[in-house]
Amino acid sequence: MQNRPVIVAVGRTKFGEHYGKEPEKLIEEAWLVASNECDLERKDLETCYMADYFLPITNKLGLEEGFLSELTELHVPMEVTRSFGAALKTACHAIQAGVYSTALVGGIEKMTDRWDKIRDDLMLLEDPWSYYAGGTPEANHELLLRAYIKEHSLTGEALEKLSLALAQVAVKNHTNGAKNPCAQYQRKINVDMVQNSRKNANKALGLYDYAPITDGATALILTSEAVAKKMGVTPVYIYSYSSATDYLNYSARDELSHFVATQIAMQDVLKSSKLNVWDIPLWEVYDQSTIMELASLEDLGYCTAGTAWKHIAESYPNEKGCYEIDGKDLYVNMNGGLKADGNPVGATGGAQIHELFRQLTGKADQRQVTINDAIPKYGGALEFEGFGTKAYVNILGSE
Repeated sequence: MQNRPVIVAVGRTKFGEHYGKEPEKLIEEAWLVASNECDLERKDLETCYMADYFLPITNKLGLEEGFLSELTELHVPMEVTRSFGAALKTACHAIQAGVYSTALVGGIEKMTDRWDKIRDDLMLLEDPWSYYAGGTPEANHELLLRAYIKEHSLTGEALEKLSLALAQVAVKNHTNGAKNPCAQYQRKINVDMVQNSRKNANKALGLYDYAPITDGATALILTSEAVAKKMGVTPVYIYSYSSATDYLNYSARDELSHFVATQIAMQDVLKSSKLNVWDIPLWEVYDQSTIMELASLEDLGYCTAGTAWKHIAESYPNEKGCYEIDGKDLYVNMNGGLKADGNPVGATGGAQIHELFRQLTGKADQRQVTINDAIPKYGGALEFEGFGTKAYVNILGSE
């Protein structure tokens, strides 16, 4: 690949409720961490791509590009997207085209500043038809679970094991989050807590099945391979990337028990990279709910449709913290996922890339994955816009 895009540094804030910090303080903090990792200064940046969903609403901040220009004291080209995946994809195109050789890619969200409105905003963003029908931000997740149960005819003991498997997903992600100093939730939970929260809500999915509302910022520095060599740093390669879309109205889709956009994007990256799924044993997936992580295991091609819950149940408890599927180990959401790390939507994809960068460079501390005593060569990130309306799949490699 000509002008192959590579990541030379990453940075992020701690995720959580940052009432006392303005958006510019959060993104500046993430940028400073990244710039200090590779001794890059603001004057070295040629362009900037930033992601946020709600800053014009939550912080009355329009024309975010002007906000970034003021913050960085730069007048370089800047563009704003919704998701981090979209910002990264655009930056990769620019690097590959040779238009720029160094770019800042960032994400920022201040969601807790407007608790009274953010839930409405989230549902309107995901599916306005469901919103106007009285749906909550959790409604489509429960519908997905019901569709999955119906599609695969799960009853009796199988249905109980599915429910248990979803609880185990939450437990696993909180266990990983407890090892992540930047995570919003750094405490472990157990299966009983998850199941009791469902009983209290009288629903199939309860409090511990969902990701929280979050503030935070993430950033990375993207360059061409040639620039990285001049800098004398060991980069992580953007090995392959793709995206796909589906209908905005979830109930109007042909497939309700899975996300077609994920399947298409995954097929594209495998074709372009000439990898197979098990070349990529490390993933950060978009677990906005536990059922979404389960569905992702099937949509990405690691489990056949209707079987992921079996593999999850059989893998728990597992001291290695991975899913065992057909005799192979699959590590998912080592930073705690959206469930424990947090979900500041514009910055969430950046946290996924941040974790993969740390893992592939052997700098993930307690969360470090090794397979046969070796650091994985490839890792993948799956990010959504809306409720599976857009899927971004990025494959990163250390070689």
